[in-house]
Parts: sequence; structure tokens; C-alpha cells
Amino acid sequence: MSDSAPNTANTKVIDNEDDTTTDEIDTSLETAIETYKKIYGYDEKEEKEQKQIDQQIEIIRKREIITLSEKHEVVEIQNAVNTISSGRLTLTRFEKARIMGSRALQLSLGAPPFIDFSKNTTTSLEIAMEELKQRVIPIVIRRTLPNGDYQNIAIEQFE
Repeated sequence: MSDSAPNTANTKVIDNEDDTTTDEIDTSLETAIETYKKIYGYDEKEEKEQKQIDQQIEIIRKREIITLSEKHEVVEIQNAVNTISSGRLTLTRFEKARIMGSRALQLSLGAPPFIDFSKNTTTSLEIAMEELKQRVIPIVIRRTLPNGDYQNIAIEQFE
């Protein structure tokens, strides 16, 4: 195998805010190639198989390297009239648990309840569950997409 110098002409820097140097890119490429060789057992292979691995390594060296992607500005997805555009139309079990837990904590610390509850309701969690069932808790759910965009959804909008 010929250990030629990495081709830095294929390096494309989109946004260089973190001062990534070409030497760091070269080092990471060489580390990736060494790892590739270890995974495929380069030293234990016969010469014919080593040549095939060398061909794959050359393909890897010629690939365009993007050090940073474009900076994405996080935006709020505007909520048209009672429409939920990110996620389910119902609360997930995790959202329900978070709401009930938060509200039960508020009630146990002395917050006034939003509903009239009967005498058989004894715990703050039961009150929180009933408030959630009646959709009277003034809480907004923020659903976030992987790119950082988000939508704030009032609890009354869920089914």
C-alpha cells in the first residue's frame, strides 16, 4: 500500500467558527483509515484482499470532507388555528407523566387547584390527573424537532 499524503483539496469548510485546522482534519482522516484497517483485519489478510482494502481506502481519501455544516437558525413553528404540526395529536405518555408530576408537586407545595374536587380525592396526584383530564392546567407543551425547531402547543389543543 502506498501511504500517500491525504488529499486536503477535497476538504470543504462550510462555516469555520470553531477554528478547525487542516492538520486536525488530516489526523482524523488517518485515524478513521487506521480504524477501517483494524475492523477488516488488514494485517491478517492475503495480498489480494489487502489490495481490495487499499482500493476502498483510496476511495475514502478522495471523498469530500465537510468539517462543519451550515448554521441552522432555530425557529418556532407557528401554530395555526388549533393545528399541531409536530408530533401526535394526543399527549404522549411521557408528556402526561411530566405534566402530572409537575402539577402534583405544585399542589403539594400549596398551589390552588383549578377544579372543585370531591372529598374522596386525597392526593395531589389524583387532583393533577383530574385537572389534566379536564384540560384546565395552564401548561404549554414545547415539541422540538431534531434540527432545533419547535412548536408550543397549549394543552387545550390536544385530543
